[in-house]
Amino acid sequence: MADKILENNQVSIVGEIISDFQYSHEVYGEGFYMVEVAVSRLSNFSDYIPLMISERLIDTSQSYIGQKVYVTGQFRSYNRHEELKNRLVLSVFVREIEFIEEETEEMKSNQILLDGYICKDPIYRKTPLGREIADLLVAVNRSYGKSDYIPCICWGRNARFAARFEVGVHVQIWGRIQSREYVKRLNEDEVEKRTAYEVSVSKIEYME
Repeated sequence: MADKILENNQVSIVGEIISDFQYSHEVYGEGFYMVEVAVSRLSNFSDYIPLMISERLIDTSQSYIGQKVYVTGQFRSYNRHEELKNRLVLSVFVREIEFIEEETEEMKSNQILLDGYICKDPIYRKTPLGREIADLLVAVNRSYGKSDYIPCICWGRNARFAARFEVGVHVQIWGRIQSREYVKRLNEDEVEKRTAYEVSVSKIEYME
């Protein structure tokens, strides 16, 4: 069963560490820390992806800024309560990390596979330039009866296909994790710049 759970949420990324470790939480005496990596796209743009990593995998008292790593793990979510409502917080839960000099062909610089269920009606729209987009929220089962809720974005014909999905539909998704900045209005006078994380879908299949 554990192997099945691991198979339905697989992430591999190659990136450069751009922050020091920040303490997150502890589970049964095991400390977990957050660190951010920059992952290059084919364009000159980079995605900035947060990693959650155990102190048992790496010496979190050291700084590794500027070093390149190959990471495998899972894309996970949890709800953080703030301002009278819950906010979905996403990060890559690291299972293995390796320091590398350069990327090899076997290493996927930013790849994710999800096997889960549509848990919210898809939102289909068109950009001002006519590009079709569908936003999905996919629930992926985890051990101990938990689930991760992963925002996904489809483009073009994938968007048209996904827009017809009903809640509860079983899907498999391939893509990459991307980050994007947006501005959140806190009140009439105050705004805050935030970063959203989602899966940019390259392939999606309906599972019977």
